[in-house]
Amino acid sequence: MDQSGNIGLARMTKLVRGMVVDVNLNPVKGSETGKIRPCVIVTNNQYNARVPVIQVVPLTAWSEKKARIVTNVEIFPTASNGCTKRSVADCLQTRPVDRHERLVRVRGTLAAVDLKNIDSALKLVFSLN
Repeated sequence: MDQSGNIGLARMTKLVRGMVVDVNLNPVKGSETGKIRPCVIVTNNQYNARVPVIQVVPLTAWSEKKARIVTNVEIFPTASNGCTKRSVADCLQTRPVDRHERLVRVRGTLAAVDLKNIDSALKLVFSLN
């Protein structure tokens, strides 16, 4: 059992890019996004299979103000993504997490169009062409 009370979930689950997972983002410092929240895995599948640290984009509750931020991507709840409310993927808050220590549960997988929109936002955040 790990520190968050999970029994080997991260070891038993094949994590793939675009998967929506609940992650314990605490502790945080300053303005970082915290608590247990859904996040989208954005690392490539080769890393996801071999490296214990994955890169995630946290989801946060939708608001009109958040929806206007160009690096936020609107996500609507669907049966396949496991989200329960309208959200935004906050691509500015992208962070690495240890899959064995922070993964709480798997919710589902984003639609390809949502992942493509996240990719576009990440290109802006990291100044990639």
